[in-house]
Amino acid sequence: MDREEIIRKLLEILKDDLKFYSPMIKEVAADMIKEGFTEYPIFVAHQHEVKLGEPILLREDYAREFTIHASTLEELKEKQLVLPEREQDFKNNYKNAKEFMCILLLTPGDARFVYVPYKIK
Repeated sequence: MDREEIIRKLLEILKDDLKFYSPMIKEVAADMIKEGFTEYPIFVAHQHEVKLGEPILLREDYAREFTIHASTLEELKEKQLVLPEREQDFKNNYKNAKEFMCILLLTPGDARFVYVPYKIK
């Protein structure tokens, strides 16, 4: 199985997890914005140990494949995961947080942003 096939498989697994997690993620995103923490909530999906964001949904607690951490654009900038010269590109591509989850999918050797609607089919 090549790298792209592995990523496609992981995205299918993640999609299933996000169907379950979606209401909880939507609530956290709304709270992050309402409380003034960020205008750009980002949810880190991973299957291994990461030190980014705050854990909000642990796969062990829900019998899922992915753990979800809540993060922000500000934290990603601080940790230089979004470089200053790419910040505006990120903001331009960021989808409405009331309708979409911004997911940073982390796998060993790969990281990518995906936007998933809260109402997953």
